[in-house]
Amino acid sequence: MGGIQFVSNDKSRKLAVLIDLEKHRDAWEGLYDGLIAKQRANEPRESLSSVKKRLRRLGKLNG
Repeated sequence: MGGIQFVSNDKSRKLAVLIDLEKHRDAWEGLYDGLIAKQRANEPRESLSSVKKRLRRLGKLNG
């Protein structure tokens, strides 16, 4: 696949990958979004209504 290069150690074990973002930006964004979602999976949740209430209280949301 063009635009993809693997970085290997002296035992030919793949350690990293270089991705040409001009060619594969959509694939990278999908991978990155998935990694962020996985990292945040156990963070506490806040309901939309509580966010709206807080923003109204701070004067950052009208209505």
